[in-house]
Amino acid sequence: MSNLDKVLDAAMDLSLEQQEMLIQILKNRISESQRDEIASDAAISIAEFKAGKLKVQNATEAIQELREYLNKSSGLDV
Repeated sequence: MSNLDKVLDAAMDLSLEQQEMLIQILKNRISESQRDEIASDAAISIAEFKAGKLKVQNATEAIQELREYLNKSSGLDV
């Protein structure tokens, strides 16, 4: 039996109120993990920008560069 199966079986043994609390706790922890990941990505991006590895672009330039990248990667005309 996998860990997930064990956890699900244990959760089914909880009362409905406890199951709802568990769901809310898991949602909160997932949100916190996602915020931490976004913050980490932002810190890396800021460090790369300060190191000169990234350039300032307006939206039009960024979209054009993305289209060029996609064209090269896929061989399709976007």
